[in-house]
Amino acid sequence: MMATLLKWIVPWEFSWVFLASFFLVGVLYWRGSRRLGVSRGRRIAFWAGMTIIWLSLQTYLDFYAEHEFFVHRLQQLLLHHLTPLLICASYPASVLRAGLPRRWRLRWLRPLRRSWPWRVVGGVLFQPLVASVLFVFFVLVWLLPSMQTLAMLDWRVYRFMNWTMLLSGFVYWSLILDHRPHPPGRMGAGMRVLSPGITMAPQILAGAIVTFSRTDLYPIFEICGRAFTFNVLTGQMIGGVITWVPAALLESVGGLLALQQWLRLSRRGRLPRKTWPARPPAVAGGRG
Repeated sequence: MMATLLKWIVPWEFSWVFLASFFLVGVLYWRGSRRLGVSRGRRIAFWAGMTIIWLSLQTYLDFYAEHEFFVHRLQQLLLHHLTPLLICASYPASVLRAGLPRRWRLRWLRPLRRSWPWRVVGGVLFQPLVASVLFVFFVLVWLLPSMQTLAMLDWRVYRFMNWTMLLSGFVYWSLILDHRPHPPGRMGAGMRVLSPGITMAPQILAGAIVTFSRTDLYPIFEICGRAFTFNVLTGQMIGGVITWVPAALLESVGGLLALQQWLRLSRRGRLPRKTWPARPPAVAGGRG
């Protein structure tokens, strides 16, 4: 029993960079949540997301993701949809900032946020159209058989794939779940509700293509050695369904959360009001 447990919790491919980053974020959130008094629901959402990141990337699940297509699609769903959705729904930015020592915030964080590289990178990545395109692009590009083969043969590409899925998910869901009106929020409240319906369409199409394909699209998993022995097309079909149905459901949940924020802003009168041009005054005078 202990050997089986250790097999699952010991990282398949250990990374010091990941461990240091994970530990730093966890400590900052813990410090910040004690200072700000974060609600239980927000804390549960944040730590649930962090737990899923750890399970996806630093346990034996990563081995199965490298040796079975449908497990790989499950891992990508967790990294790209569920984890960013949970963590962004906890609104962690202010908590993480509060977790920094005040001296660090004044000496390092404030100058960094005012620097032109930060403003340029943030202005591009968090531009709504760019964020939405990248969110869909990284799902579709890593579904291409040639790109999937490249990722499975080179560990550096494999890690890059996972990080692009995770980071593009964070950027997109932080825009969709923004609790502020527009401006200063980068996306209008109505577009936040509509956007998940737009971005899910090409993912549904790609998932359907994989689901109903009658040929093995990803023979690289045969070369790497499949973890399970059932029919190849059955595993591919399950992977396609994961890309299709659960992903669409999670995006629908994100749209509903955005709708909730829209209604909250409307009730508080924080939505921008349309201003109509003043009616020109009537011309004085009459018929002579």
